[in-house]
Amino acid sequence: QVQLVESGGGLVQPGGSLRLTCVASGSISSINRMAWYRQAPGKQRELVARISGGDSTNYADSVKGRFTISRGNAKNTVYLQMNSLKPEDTAVYYCNADLTPLGSVWQSNFWGQGTQVTVSS
Repeated sequence: QVQLVESGGGLVQPGGSLRLTCVASGSISSINRMAWYRQAPGKQRELVARISGGDSTNYADSVKGRFTISRGNAKNTVYLQMNSLKPEDTAVYYCNADLTPLGSVWQSNFWGQGTQVTVSS
């Protein structure tokens, strides 16, 4: 069974920083793309940042220059360093991964449960 578990969310003042971590565990053969999405109350889930298997990255325009996505050496961990946080960054942040479970020849998409980030004074 495959799990994506996020951590690192919390309450932070505007201008502050947080680092989110997502660890993929379980019966995994390979992991390709990993990404962070977010969903604010009353809004659709949106892509924040993604990193490919080759470590190329893409960011939403709203977070460029403030957020950085990276992967751990073992490639089953993805981080989101969030700096200069704004109230509009408040949302539940979800980890997402394209990976191939052990015993499968097909790549599947998996989601974590989400972690709350609240930016408020």
